[in-house]
Amino acid sequence: MNTATLDDIKTGAQPGLRFAALLDRKGGCRDLDWDGIRQWKPEDGFLWIHLERDDETAATWLRRESGVDPLVALALLADESRPRVEDVDDNLLVVLRGVNVDEASGHPELVPIHIWGEANRLISLREKDHQLSALRNIRLALLTGKGPRSPGGLLAQIAERVVEHLEIILENLEEEIGILEDQAIERTADPGMRGKLARARRSTIQLRRYLGPQRDALYRIQHDDSSWLSRDARLRLREVTDKVVRHIEDLDALRERATVLHEDLSAQISERIAQNSNRFTALTALLLPPSLVAGLLGANIGGIPGTGDPNAFWELLVIIAVMMPGLWLVLRRINWL
Repeated sequence: MNTATLDDIKTGAQPGLRFAALLDRKGGCRDLDWDGIRQWKPEDGFLWIHLERDDETAATWLRRESGVDPLVALALLADESRPRVEDVDDNLLVVLRGVNVDEASGHPELVPIHIWGEANRLISLREKDHQLSALRNIRLALLTGKGPRSPGGLLAQIAERVVEHLEIILENLEEEIGILEDQAIERTADPGMRGKLARARRSTIQLRRYLGPQRDALYRIQHDDSSWLSRDARLRLREVTDKVVRHIEDLDALRERATVLHEDLSAQISERIAQNSNRFTALTALLLPPSLVAGLLGANIGGIPGTGDPNAFWELLVIIAVMMPGLWLVLRRINWL
């Protein structure tokens, strides 16, 4: 069979093909190109093919040359991203969503991955523009002889790796919400605090919405009766499912904390607005009597007191100066200042 180098595949010399690995069932593999894939036979060993779902070359091969049922090929190429599992004879159609951390924003990115599993072949697909480090890590393990040794082991390892970033993401979310809680308690919130909290809440909601169907899909794989799913693979899938359940519980707790924090921030903002309103009202109350007196004395009518007194202006200032402390004391007593 013809083989493709790692550099060829990385630079796109194989259109639509991210990589193809012929597993030796000892933890290692050998890379294949399109010609090697077309020449492969089940007796040659277990083959893992990873394709770009939105590439025409990959789509054409899947529909016409892969030997996969047309309805299955249609499902694998569909835009559906909700996690699910379908049992087709002794094979499995699986849709999972991997978790990546976006390098620019630092927030989680959900990457759909479609999988077709057979006793001697596994086909996985993702979109061309999406990166999923989980599959790259599995392939690197195979290239160093430390990869999965069976079809079920490969599927279980994919299921495990696609959620491996969750723990780090949850730790970051918990730390971020913890910092915001401390700021809210100490009332040292910065102007961007509400924006940070909104982003954290969106992340928890997004991850929670994704993890529920993912848990159900993993549970179905774990209890599927496909003959090529070994006992060890099922045990590993159960561990992955349990881990996802724990992550769901952690996310629910984080979402509740974020909701309480949002309510606390809203209460603080309302209190601050009320305090500012009181200050403006108090300032108006302080200035109203002097303004009234000045307005009356400035009226353009006869009989205004002090018109013939050269000291009337200074006397008026003294009267206002005496009034202001009295008004200030009254406002202090009613807690407006």
